[in-house]
Amino acid sequence: MTNNTIIQGDCIQIIKEKIEKESIDLIFADPPYNLSGNGLKWTGNKTGGDWAMVNEHWDKMSSEDYLSFTKQWIYECKNVLKPQGSFFIACSYHNLSEIMITLKLFDFKINNIITWYKINAMPNMTKRVFTHSTEFVVWGVKGPGWTFNYEVVKGLNPEKQKDGTLKQMRDLWQMPLVQGKERLRASDGKALHPTQKPEELLKRIVLACSNEGDVVLDPFSGSGTTAYIAQKYNRKWIGIEKEEKYIKASLERLKSM
Repeated sequence: MTNNTIIQGDCIQIIKEKIEKESIDLIFADPPYNLSGNGLKWTGNKTGGDWAMVNEHWDKMSSEDYLSFTKQWIYECKNVLKPQGSFFIACSYHNLSEIMITLKLFDFKINNIITWYKINAMPNMTKRVFTHSTEFVVWGVKGPGWTFNYEVVKGLNPEKQKDGTLKQMRDLWQMPLVQGKERLRASDGKALHPTQKPEELLKRIVLACSNEGDVVLDPFSGSGTTAYIAQKYNRKWIGIEKEEKYIKASLERLKSM
C-alpha cells in the first residue's frame, strides 16, 4: 500500500485486501452517523443563516444494517492497527451505543470519550428537546504501550492555570463547527461536505497519539481533514473515500498547502 494517497471505494473491502496487517499507528474514523432522512431545514434564520440536517444517501441504514456495518469496518480496522495503536471514532448520540458495543466486543480498552462542545451548534428547531450541541470522539487502544505525547498536549491546551502555566487537557473540547475559509465549498457556495471536521480537532488527536513518520489511516476520508493535518505535521497517511467529489476536493486542498 502506497502512503499519502486517497483510495476510492468501500473501506471494508480496501482495508481487508490492500492494507497490511498491524501496519497502522493511528486511525481516525468519522463514519456515517445514520441520522439522515428527516429532511429538516430552517431557511431565513436571522442569527446564523440557513440550516439543514444531514440528508445523504450514504447515511441511511436500518438499525440492524447499521450495527452490522459498524462491526465490519471496526473489525477490519482492528486487524491493520498496530498492537500499540490508537483508534479514534467520531460519533454523536445517534451512534455512540453501536460504537461502544463494538469496541468492547473486539476487546479495545476505552481511554476517553472526548466531548466536543460545538459553540455554534445548530439551533433547536422543534422546541421540544434540549438543544443538541455536542458530538463525541471515542478513543480506544488495542493494548498497552500506546503513544500519548503528554507535554505536547499540554502545550496545545488553550486553557491555562491561573498563573499562566500549562494545564492538562481535559476531555471536553470547545470549538466551533467548521466555518469561514476552512470550510470547503461547492460551486453553488454551499458546504461541500455536511460533516467536515475542524482542523483543530484532528490536530489535537494526531499530535497527541502519533509521532513524525507514523502512518495515519482515515477509512471515511470525506473532506480530507485527516490527510491535511497528517501531512502538515509530517505523518504518513492513507485515506479511503467512496465519493469522487470529496476525493477531488481533498486533493485540491492538499495541493494548496
